[in-house]
Amino acid sequence: MAEWVMKVRFLYSEDCPSHEEALRRLRAVLDEERVPADIEIVQVNTFEEAEREHFTGSPTILVDGLDICPTSTSQYAPACRAYVLEDGRVSPLPSDEMIRKAIRASKENIKNTR
Repeated sequence: MAEWVMKVRFLYSEDCPSHEEALRRLRAVLDEERVPADIEIVQVNTFEEAEREHFTGSPTILVDGLDICPTSTSQYAPACRAYVLEDGRVSPLPSDEMIRKAIRASKENIKNTR
């Protein structure tokens, strides 16, 4: 049986300065959790690309197809994104814990379907 590899999509807009730190955090949490992952990095430059990707802002992280912080918006644009952290503060970056929670949920889902 082939080893499972988590599929991660990292979508960003070059105009948002937080994407480099978000990618660093994502890689660090994946390493800490010892999760093999295939990270697809997608730059979103236009409104057409944003619409096609259902891109709600930079950075967006999808773990096995699910947004780590789902939103109810259908407004797609190559713009910066805001995350509401666990303590209620707003940040341009997802917290390590938000990333970790999504990774663990995906791992649990895979475990339960095998």
